[in-house]
Amino acid sequence: MRIIVCAKQVPDTSEVKIDPKTNRIIRDGVPSILNPDDANALEEALLLKDSQPDTEVIVVSMGPPQAKDMLIECLAMGADKCYLLSDRAVGGSDTWATSNAVTSLIEKVVEECGPFDMIFAGRQAIDGDTAQVGPQIAEKMHLPQVTYVQKFEISDDKKVVTVQRQLEDGYEIIEVPTPCMLTCIKELNNPRYMTVSGIVKACKADAPIYVKSAKDCECDLSKVGLEASPTVVFRSFTPAPKAPGQIIQGEDERTQSQNLLAKLKEKHAI
Repeated sequence: MRIIVCAKQVPDTSEVKIDPKTNRIIRDGVPSILNPDDANALEEALLLKDSQPDTEVIVVSMGPPQAKDMLIECLAMGADKCYLLSDRAVGGSDTWATSNAVTSLIEKVVEECGPFDMIFAGRQAIDGDTAQVGPQIAEKMHLPQVTYVQKFEISDDKKVVTVQRQLEDGYEIIEVPTPCMLTCIKELNNPRYMTVSGIVKACKADAPIYVKSAKDCECDLSKVGLEASPTVVFRSFTPAPKAPGQIIQGEDERTQSQNLLAKLKEKHAI
């Protein structure tokens, strides 16, 4: 069995700041991490590999050259191979253009490694929160898809998977034939840590990380990159901080209630 996992290197949003003049994210000095939902997608693929050792796990990503650091982490967790599409031609892609580029990369992986049984991806990336790329890849590759997967099982013949799809007030159980696209949420599993032996293997010069250009993947340049992206970001900003809370003083509950009513009337709330 062969599983492809879509992963993205993202800035650690707990460290992200917005430039008040340009309204853009300040990336300098901000650490980059493996997107959390993608870590769950990788873990589910590795769990299948644990139970079925003949499984091959291939991670695909698109990004600048430093995204190789994230792919090294994926190898150290247990992935077998990694492919990175890194090219200025795909820089600035929005979700539509990104899905075009990643689809071309996956087709290149299939050409070099053979057909796949499943594609796992994270529900969404924390730097965009759109949850669009996975489903768009599935549409472009004409694959059945299930999003918000919180539980997963595969049949013995590997032809059908049964998933629980999270809803706001519960879940629904769906059966889907393979090959298929599944986007994962954090409730699916707990991602494992890198192992020492995995880190040593992943950091070797001959580690199986293959960097491809847009030309290598035969990307349609009219459908990738900033110029091809239909999405236009008007501005980015951080919300204004909320006013600090107030503690209503009073000798007893009745006095506190009266003081609260006075404050609300003062603010014309009542």
